[in-house]
Amino acid sequence: MHIVVVGLNYRTAPVEVRERFTFAEKDLPEALEQLQQTKGVLEGVIVATCNRTELYVVVDRLHMCGYFIRSFMEQWFQVPREQFTQHLYIYEDEQAINHLMRVTCGLDSMVIGETQILGQVKHAFLTAQAKRSTGTWFNMLFKQAVTLGKRAHSETTIGESAVSVSYAAVELGKRIFGMFTDKKVLILGAGKMSELTVKHLYAGGAAEVVVANRTLARAQELASKFHGTPCTIEEGMARLSDVDIVISSTGAEGYVLDADTVREGMKRRQARPLFMIDIAVPRDIDPAIGQLSNVFLYDIDDLEGIVESNLEMRRTEAAKIEVMIENETEAFYQWLKTLGVRPVIRALQEKGAAIHQETLESLFNKLPELDEHQRKVISRLTKSIVNQMSSDPINRIKEMAVEKQGAEALEMFTHIFALEDRLEDAAEKVEQSHASATHKQVDRTQKGSGNTRGALPAAFAPANL
Repeated sequence: MHIVVVGLNYRTAPVEVRERFTFAEKDLPEALEQLQQTKGVLEGVIVATCNRTELYVVVDRLHMCGYFIRSFMEQWFQVPREQFTQHLYIYEDEQAINHLMRVTCGLDSMVIGETQILGQVKHAFLTAQAKRSTGTWFNMLFKQAVTLGKRAHSETTIGESAVSVSYAAVELGKRIFGMFTDKKVLILGAGKMSELTVKHLYAGGAAEVVVANRTLARAQELASKFHGTPCTIEEGMARLSDVDIVISSTGAEGYVLDADTVREGMKRRQARPLFMIDIAVPRDIDPAIGQLSNVFLYDIDDLEGIVESNLEMRRTEAAKIEVMIENETEAFYQWLKTLGVRPVIRALQEKGAAIHQETLESLFNKLPELDEHQRKVISRLTKSIVNQMSSDPINRIKEMAVEKQGAEALEMFTHIFALEDRLEDAAEKVEQSHASATHKQVDRTQKGSGNTRGALPAAFAPANL
């Protein structure tokens, strides 16, 4: 099996392309279900943010997997692949693992070292896990990646400087206005990004911040934290003639601000300039607004490089994190190697338990005078003997399995303890279970779902060792 990531981000696709490939939060469960039904996909996680859309999958074979994932994207987004294939990147196995860890640590972000992506990846993983689209591999890999992201920010100083997309937006405003001491700011949207933006605005001395949101209660909640003024989106539109800066970050699927609305607002401004930053994907503000006189419009792609002075320090810390990522990637591969030893150990334990049971039955038949207490004592002591005899071999094969000649050692271990028949029986049961699951998937497919989905072999399922 293989781990693959297919995606596009701010480096490979401009915002006008990225906004066509966003997943609404409410649609993620259905998208995960369809991804699971994609041919060859055993596990899947979708990471969707304003700067990236990435599909992480475990596949049974690499051949044609890129084709099937592109087909999923083509069908889900209703965009011909010819229009987006050139913007995609595909990483396989070690590169895919390394990429995920760089993402969670903030090393692949527009603003290096930002922490918001860590929470977004964690949320994506938990959503996929709740939909049962993750299994043994991703349950381990994503937990390991999230843990590494937390370590990267606690064990280095990469996150000490206040650098984020929202911070970059405010810094861009400072370059135009200087300080915000006498400026009025209109924030469209009351989500996490908006809250971070308001924090930076107040730190920069903004005179007044108006928070506009479709849900007034949410606008009131955010505004109350910063002594701001809450209002609805419609009321916010009426304030365009009063404010100096508009920063928009809603979750709307279409434009919140159109050119006609802004044009009317500009008539009442008496030639005063209006500074607008759209940090939403899909974009909230119609790009045509940027063509209006005295309107200065920037979108999220314009923010790259705004905080270069802080990034140099972060690049130094990033080098330390790259070493951590290398070690974690190796640790994951070591863990993968131990998966192969689990069915062998389970077979040895089952064989030992069977021999123990047969011996007890023979002994108790020959000594019928033994009472219940005596039988329990004998059973406990003889079971201890079996466990102690198998303990050292089990520990040794665990150690040997992760070494360079691990496959040969595992084969020799199987031969020495004559476990071939048990492993074959276990493999047959897995094959029967897989066939049953595939048959059920085919039935669902014929009823209107997508392609058949594979099943993760039991050999890779967790075992109590």
